[in-house]
Amino acid sequence: MKIRSIIPALALLLASGAAAAYGQTEAAIVEMDKAWVKAVLSKDVAALDRILSDKLIYAHASGVIDTKKAYLTKLGSGRQVYKSLDQKIAKVELHGDTALTQSWVRVTGVNQDGPFDDKIMMMHVWLKQNGVWKLAGHQTARVDKLP
Repeated sequence: MKIRSIIPALALLLASGAAAAYGQTEAAIVEMDKAWVKAVLSKDVAALDRILSDKLIYAHASGVIDTKKAYLTKLGSGRQVYKSLDQKIAKVELHGDTALTQSWVRVTGVNQDGPFDDKIMMMHVWLKQNGVWKLAGHQTARVDKLP
């Protein structure tokens, strides 16, 4: 009889612990996205090297797809310059050692095609590798207006 009364309390305790862990992980992913924004705006190639997965697929709204090396080279050379990046994270979804973020972004800067002022929807794929979250996928699409 006593065991039966303990089970619901134990289940609630485990569920609240799992919810807290989920919230902490979600907050960590949001902070990683913010760290990515800060590094991009400041052209901090060393920070981006730590944030980005070695197997990164970086797909721009223009259709250009970069590897980690190609993207870091563009930023380091000044061929890709971000002047502003106003990101509003709309959603974070966790799937074990994978996290997805969906954001709405207004981004300005200069690239190989000249100046840009884009409104985009952005998806990031974060993978936990050896206990560290790394940005493994970046995909953007232009939109007419931001929500």
